[in-house]
Amino acid sequence: MIEGPASESILGKAAQRGLVEVRVRDIRDHAHDKHHVTDDVPYGGGAGMVMKPEPLVEAIEAAKAAMDGPCRVVLLDPGGRTFTQAVAREYRDVGRLILVCGRYEGFDERIRSFADEELSVGDFVLTGGELAALCVVDACSRLVPGVLGNVESAGIESFEEGLLEYPQYTRPPDFRGMKVPEVLLSGDHAKIARWRRKHALLRTKEKRPDLFSRLELGKADRALLDEA
Repeated sequence: MIEGPASESILGKAAQRGLVEVRVRDIRDHAHDKHHVTDDVPYGGGAGMVMKPEPLVEAIEAAKAAMDGPCRVVLLDPGGRTFTQAVAREYRDVGRLILVCGRYEGFDERIRSFADEELSVGDFVLTGGELAALCVVDACSRLVPGVLGNVESAGIESFEEGLLEYPQYTRPPDFRGMKVPEVLLSGDHAKIARWRRKHALLRTKEKRPDLFSRLELGKADRALLDEA
C-alpha cells in the first residue's frame, strides 16, 4: 500500500534523485509467535481487534534505531491534532518522521507513550493508517526544495496563505461557450495578479468561510472585495 504510491510520479522522481526517502517497516516482522499475530481481542469485550503493544513498540524502536539522526514518532490517530499545510511545513523542517499506522479498532493504549505526538488527517474513518501516512508523506515531500519542477508551485497553492487557490484556465480559450476571462489573455501581469488575488479571496469567502474568518485582510484586499 505504501511502496506503490511512493515510487510513482513526483514522489518516485524525488526518491530517485535522493531528495526524499520512504522506508516501510512491516509490523508483523516484530511479532514473535509462529503466526506473526499483531492484534488481539479487547479486554472488557466488544467488537473488533486491538493492535498489540509488543510488536508495534518493537517496530517503532527498530525504526528509530535505523534512523540517521533525531526523529519524531507520529501516531496516526483520530484523536490527534489535525493535519494542515502548516503542520506539513513543520514536519518538512523536522526532516525525519516515523509514521505509525494503526488498524482494526485502534492501538493498545500503552502504545501512545512511545510516540511523540498523535495526528489526524480529518474527521472520517479509514480502514488503516496507511492512506493517512501517504497523505502526510506527499504533502511534506512536495515542500522539500527541488521536489517540484516549478519552484513557485508550492508557494501559490491552496492553504499556503490561508486562502484557496484562484481559478485556473488553459487552452482552448473557448470551451462550449465558456470563455477564459479576458484579463488572463491580456499579458498584463499586474492586472492578472490583481485578478487572481481577488478571486482567491472571493473563492475562499464563498467555499471556506471558516478559513476566510481567520484572515487578516489588509487595505488592498479589502478594496478588492469591495470592488467585487
